[in-house]
Amino acid sequence: MSEQLELTSRAVATQFWFRGFREYVTPVISELSGGRRDLRIIDCGCGTGNNLRMLGGFGRAVGFDLDEGGVKMTQASGGQVVRADATRVPFASDAFDLATSFDVMQCLEPDVAVVREMARLVRPGGAVVVTMAALEILRGDHSESWQEVRRYTPAMAKELFAQAGLRVEGVSFLFGSLFPLMLTVRLVQRALRPFRGHRHDTDIAVPSAPVNALLTALVTAEAKAARYVPAPVGSSLLVVGKKP
Repeated sequence: MSEQLELTSRAVATQFWFRGFREYVTPVISELSGGRRDLRIIDCGCGTGNNLRMLGGFGRAVGFDLDEGGVKMTQASGGQVVRADATRVPFASDAFDLATSFDVMQCLEPDVAVVREMARLVRPGGAVVVTMAALEILRGDHSESWQEVRRYTPAMAKELFAQAGLRVEGVSFLFGSLFPLMLTVRLVQRALRPFRGHRHDTDIAVPSAPVNALLTALVTAEAKAARYVPAPVGSSLLVVGKKP
């Protein structure tokens, strides 16, 4: 997994997908914060630690990851991190205002147990925010490299949160503008896999500057429009739940 994290660390600052991701997620966190900048936040499966910087704008953010390489990357970037299993997190119950997990859930077999643990960590009235890979039809090389267990539909995401005792506040697709391109590419990848296997850098490499700029503009515009008109389909889901 550390190889994929290393590829991610090189792409996260400039690649169009990561830029679009931040355009989607930051307003959601901002709305949940209610203007506060002193939230206690935990990021579950923090990977390279890059998202701790985004979350740090809303309070004190701490992360954890099971992968030793991810923990070291986060420490090197100055993030507060511990090494832990997502089903047994070494923090007290009701200790946080917000728990997040970004594009990790699809790689975890015990997803209900993980979301229950996230719910345990937040105080009553606190929020859980998760992004996850959407729709099995989009399974491709990226899914193989990251050892995805499943990809979610909105109904699956709602049921997951409900089983964890969370009240679902919203489920929305992300990256709908890229759906036709992603579907085409991943259908081709699956067709060619018997002949060439799969590539580890698929979906993470930064494209040429003009292409990256064009796609960045596209996903940024989509993220802004999605605040008013939700996408009917997309490659990821963003789920917000509240702890009663």
